[in-house]
Amino acid sequence: MDDFDVDLMVLGAGSGGVRAARMAAQRGARVAVAESGPTGGTCVNVGCIPKKLYGHAAHYAEAFEESAGYGWQLGAARLDWGVLKQRRAAELRRLNGVYERLLAEAGVELLRGRARLLGPQQVEVQPDDATAPPRRLRARHVLVATGSRPQRPPIDGAELGVVSDEMFDLPVFPRRLAVVGGGYIACEMASIFHGLGAEVTQLVRGDALLRGFDADIGRVLAAQMQARGVAIRFQAQPVALRRHDGALALQLEDGQAVAADTVLWATGRVPNSADLGLAEAGVALGDDGAVIADPRGATRVPSVHAVGDVTGGPQLTPVALAQAMVLVDRLFGDGGRRFDPALLPTAVFTHPPVGSIGLSEAQAAARHGALRIYETDFKPLKHTLSDSVERCRMKLVVDDASDRVLGLHMVGPDAGEVVQGYAVALGMGATKAQFDATLGIHPTVSEEFVTMRTLSRRVG
Repeated sequence: MDDFDVDLMVLGAGSGGVRAARMAAQRGARVAVAESGPTGGTCVNVGCIPKKLYGHAAHYAEAFEESAGYGWQLGAARLDWGVLKQRRAAELRRLNGVYERLLAEAGVELLRGRARLLGPQQVEVQPDDATAPPRRLRARHVLVATGSRPQRPPIDGAELGVVSDEMFDLPVFPRRLAVVGGGYIACEMASIFHGLGAEVTQLVRGDALLRGFDADIGRVLAAQMQARGVAIRFQAQPVALRRHDGALALQLEDGQAVAADTVLWATGRVPNSADLGLAEAGVALGDDGAVIADPRGATRVPSVHAVGDVTGGPQLTPVALAQAMVLVDRLFGDGGRRFDPALLPTAVFTHPPVGSIGLSEAQAAARHGALRIYETDFKPLKHTLSDSVERCRMKLVVDDASDRVLGLHMVGPDAGEVVQGYAVALGMGATKAQFDATLGIHPTVSEEFVTMRTLSRRVG
């Protein structure tokens, strides 16, 4: 017998930590998880799930308006912000219970408290109950899966604004909302709260939305959000936030100011790696605090591993889940499992939503040279009667030499659902000829990806 208390000690009960703990326990490992907050991490509590629920709520307002084009006559609709918050909170409590039950059924011990390393194979857990003594465990392996947190910009008065974690439970629904940022969280929150009834101004430091996505996607999304009524101001740099006449005044570098009831800082996230004893245990950290780990979750300390947002990679739940599976297979399996982030399907739940997988046009041109681009832009059938301004934009990026589809991008209804299916095809190396040979389901939006025959342009 060894002198370890557990085979795997997991710091954090978010998506990556819970998945790793469960899978390791099912392979016979002795596993414990330390968590000081609600189980499920960012995704369940202040990320993916509440965001999608509030997105559904916002879509009802659009549906009420659009229904008139189909002959429905409805009275004035009014959002009860308190009811929405209560219903969301109840659902999240249910999901917290699901996560706890999954851990218990797998035989994982859940320790309520904050953990930190005392050495490469020793962890101390300070219970949430301040009267209880700390617990120390010797672990054969330690997994850091503590996620990330939103950050405020370093400007005067930044504390007067809120971050995304706080948006779902604001005491009062904001009549005027200023959103600072151009990434997916900023765009989603701007879309959702505009749909719920707020007057939204989005301030973007650069000249485009969704940096890192295909450039056409950001351009089309901006046009669609503006057509719906979101005011987007590019090249806008906040320098201070102050209270003025009972509201907030966001001062900009050009001397102008934006009045708002709530200001949301959607200006990035940083890894939760502070005060965990990582550096003292020999674990290397990046300048932003990210745990430096290889694609299989290994750090430079053989007994310490890391997955998910804390490693500074793509801040997406499916990435953390995939990394967790690779790690468990390496530690407690045959080590053959791999995760390739090159074909990462992504959805942005804006109004309208975005779906994307593979390379952008610019990335593909840099890596492959000659390309063929296929595009289509149309009004979805639903909106031919609804009088909505929404349009759908779809794009295929094809390698001219091999005919392989390198990138697939969409702004339009159910984009995430559509792209999830095509992710299988791109993962298998599908060619444009194979897309062309596939029968479409008519009438659907997704059929457009297999009926685009006319070349839009060549690149390279």
